[in-house]
Amino acid sequence: MLALRTQRGRMLVTAGSVLAVAGLLTGCTAGTESNNTQPTNASVEGNEATGDTITIGFSGPAADHGWLGAINSAALAEAEKYDDIDLKVAEGTNDANLQISQVEGFINDKVDAIVLLPTDGAALTEVAIQAMEAGIPVINVDREFSSTFASRVTILGDNYGMGVSAGTYICEELGDNPDAVVAEIAGIDSLPLTQDRSAGFKDALEDCGLEVSNRVAADFTVQGGEAAASQLLSAAPQIDALWNHDDDQGVGVLAAIDNAGRDEFIMVGGAGSKNAMDLIKSGDSVLKATVIYPSTQAADGIRLARLVVQEKALSDLVEIEVPNRIVLNAPVVTSDNVDKYLPTAFES
Repeated sequence: MLALRTQRGRMLVTAGSVLAVAGLLTGCTAGTESNNTQPTNASVEGNEATGDTITIGFSGPAADHGWLGAINSAALAEAEKYDDIDLKVAEGTNDANLQISQVEGFINDKVDAIVLLPTDGAALTEVAIQAMEAGIPVINVDREFSSTFASRVTILGDNYGMGVSAGTYICEELGDNPDAVVAEIAGIDSLPLTQDRSAGFKDALEDCGLEVSNRVAADFTVQGGEAAASQLLSAAPQIDALWNHDDDQGVGVLAAIDNAGRDEFIMVGGAGSKNAMDLIKSGDSVLKATVIYPSTQAADGIRLARLVVQEKALSDLVEIEVPNRIVLNAPVVTSDNVDKYLPTAFES
């Protein structure tokens, strides 16, 4: 007890000392006006202030998927907000060699920055390094390069976190049923992002004593989702919860579920499409939640490229430079919070 009182006494003395020093500093500066009235490059005002016009090259995959279409449109819309951005947009492609030539074109044009969502991160790494060595900062979006030297900033969705969020939600809904049957419809199994999502899902389920009993992979398309779901439903006569990795392929998954007349389970989606959120809000579907995978990543990349080139920073950080790696959150959307996320939802 004596030791505790002594510790508290020291704490009070320390606090008193800090107040005394603060008082001295106030006394020394009283009546003195600060000359620092201009917004800094680490302030909101400084970031928003129009600077020298910069040219940003943007290249991404073909918009053959609702999420990718939203990625592209959000990037263009973000660039339109700034009078000091001249955006050069390469045609979307799923051909890595064509995308490499597009980046080489940006390098030859001596753009000020490149925002790149690579069709294949490893395949685009070398040309991204060439851009960096030419003094052009590269903002790597969504699909990561295989070298840290290939980008100035990497901005990513949290694929592992998506799986954790989906698994945690299912644990909360079914955790009191140790015999619950959990199913999973993944995306393309060969992609690291799919592997990360499944790993996070598995790890989260383990925390509440559940595991994936039935799993199939699709291909992020409506047709692939319907085929994979039909296969899964035939193999699993009873399911308590299902996680589908992608809301675009989820259109096909839900069609297969309706065709099979199944409604005994809850379903969680992934990515955050408007049609998924509308179903969640209606309460008339097995789809009860979806996990956000932000379609704002390229738009964030445009804004970050501007800050980097103009030597600005993120205003809410004390750090005076833009961080080199940013991972976005993967929240769960339910009927309780769907109105909050609907404005950022994309059309499947």
